[in-house]
Amino acid sequence: MKQLHYFILILAFGISTQGFGQEAVKPRPSPTAIVTMKYENSYVKITYCQPHKKDREIFGSLVPYGKVWRTGANEATEITVTQDITIGGNPLSAGTYSIFTIPDVEKWTIIINGGLGLWGDYNYSEELDVMRFEVPVSKTEKIWEAFTIAFEQKNNLADLVMLWDDTRVSIPLIFNE
Repeated sequence: MKQLHYFILILAFGISTQGFGQEAVKPRPSPTAIVTMKYENSYVKITYCQPHKKDREIFGSLVPYGKVWRTGANEATEITVTQDITIGGNPLSAGTYSIFTIPDVEKWTIIINGGLGLWGDYNYSEELDVMRFEVPVSKTEKIWEAFTIAFEQKNNLADLVMLWDDTRVSIPLIFNE
């Protein structure tokens, strides 16, 4: 009888943990992506989540114009720089920051913010802004299904590029020498 109880207990435990294991391997709707760029002894790393278009209207609808956006999905996008850089014409000290944006039709406001570990833009605080600057928007020929951040680099100069749907935003970045 005692062995039967142990068998039932082991069977129940196995079934309950099997459910947890299956849950852990489900892909997230907006997977995490990491993009890096190096120059000599310094690097920039951006961690963000990639929402997908899925036949939706993106800018001006899913992502409203004129409102702070987490610049991706899930957690707020974060940028880590190991040495001082210049971004959008502004000096940025080495460290880790959140990137928020305010999309608009012809320009985006880029926000580098000191708040970290944030879910979305719910706890965004303008008081923690390190800098704000504007960059122009251009249209792409290709439709980008997944929100994508990439670097286009030439030596110590680069563009941090954000692409989604038919929208492209390019942010100039310089590794300070």
